[in-house]
Amino acid sequence: MSQVTPPEITEPAPATAAPAPAETTPPTEAPALTHPEPGEATMRVETHGIDYIPSSERHGRARDLFAVWAAPNVNFLAVVIGATLIVMGLNLWQALAAIVLGNVFSIITGIVAASGPAAGTPSEVITRAMYGVRGNRINVAIAGWLISVCYLAINWAAATTVMVGLLGRVGIPSSGWTIAVSAIVIAAVTMAISVYGHGLIMRLYQPLAIVLAVIFAVMAVFVVGGAHWGFAPAKPLGGVELVAMMAAGVALVASAPLSYTNSADFARYLPAATRVRDVALWTTLGMVVPGVLATFVGVLAASAVDMSSPEAGLEKFLPAWFAPIFLISVIIGTIANNAMTAYSSGLALQAVGIRLPRSRTVLLDGTVGVIMTLVALLVWNFLDSVSNALQLSVTVLGPVMGVYLADMLWRRNRYDGVALSDEARGSRFWFSGGVHAAGAVAVLVGILLSLLCSATLVFTGPIAAAMGGIDLSVPVGIVVPFVIYLVMVRSSARSRASL
Repeated sequence: MSQVTPPEITEPAPATAAPAPAETTPPTEAPALTHPEPGEATMRVETHGIDYIPSSERHGRARDLFAVWAAPNVNFLAVVIGATLIVMGLNLWQALAAIVLGNVFSIITGIVAASGPAAGTPSEVITRAMYGVRGNRINVAIAGWLISVCYLAINWAAATTVMVGLLGRVGIPSSGWTIAVSAIVIAAVTMAISVYGHGLIMRLYQPLAIVLAVIFAVMAVFVVGGAHWGFAPAKPLGGVELVAMMAAGVALVASAPLSYTNSADFARYLPAATRVRDVALWTTLGMVVPGVLATFVGVLAASAVDMSSPEAGLEKFLPAWFAPIFLISVIIGTIANNAMTAYSSGLALQAVGIRLPRSRTVLLDGTVGVIMTLVALLVWNFLDSVSNALQLSVTVLGPVMGVYLADMLWRRNRYDGVALSDEARGSRFWFSGGVHAAGAVAVLVGILLSLLCSATLVFTGPIAAAMGGIDLSVPVGIVVPFVIYLVMVRSSARSRASL
């Protein structure tokens, strides 16, 4: 068993800035080309993967993150989630309450993003501080890669459904071939953005957020005008049943922001001195503003029409001239969302140990995602697939976020990106046998308890069943691992040595 050599203890830096580590390129990836000014790198394939970004290549401002997060969150999936809340039996105002509460968890995503500038590495590397070099490979494989690929499939399924509808407008009937070709074309455009990487995303998403917001606002006007504001479900919920559905609705909405355990990936090029509160604020606003509005539009639409086929349901509100414009914007918004997901899932494969350039790992993820998309479209009911997958994902994502927050608090957001990139035995974040016991125990206990407290259509844990079906998977899954991790690291000599 390798022993960790404690580093020299120095006076800690302020919580809002990270100490500048030695400007070296770790052995994880080939030396990267010098990163030019942001505009100059837009059409070059990003050479960095999970390696440390030196200060000479840092640029940008925290407020740039608003558009990066707003563009992908003006998406069709949010509308589908809103419609699902009505299907679950909630009325308009109960659904709105669930939407607001679920989006509050975006604050966690924003805080986690602030670890990117501090470390100069993506989340997939930062989490070595929580789980150890080997333990983190398992964490990233599940929370970073598998769940990301599932999201790729869910979003591509939504966009493919819309594209097939557009093709039907010009006389091309829906068939297995049109579904397959549509999915492949959408995936190809998504992969192109992901392969070019960070520079293109930062430049492209600024105007894209504005265009999508304008189109979505026009659509919302039509939906608001046709909504049934006095809508009440045929069988209004009450008592424990209402609490259970509200809790399930919050978990469903919260699954979207909690899925971004990789939010540091898009902030890691910011200067190390960027303030935590600025990164957290602009990331959170970029998610919450479009997230709340888009999801509530789905609720309003479901109050007036049958949204079992969301694309067909929305068309009933729209004039003939505007419907194709909106549907095209849905496809573009989904591509923007999935480009970020594919980008991070490519980094996840590198962090797991696959020695391929980021551009190739992204393409590998795209292939897997397309296969899953076709299965989801041709085998499962779409709305049920979305609801079940998202609700169950929080039983993993919540605990991962809880541990992440606890580690940021424990270290006061001080991360050494070069040391984190060292995967050798006996390295600073090797801990014991390559596993950090505090992180492993905290996240496993959190997942177990979260499952026991989960109530979905496909699984209800015994604790949730004993409480009448009330789903407490999100709060339990975040708070319990947070507390366990802090207690264990405060009493561990190896954890103190890694500070």
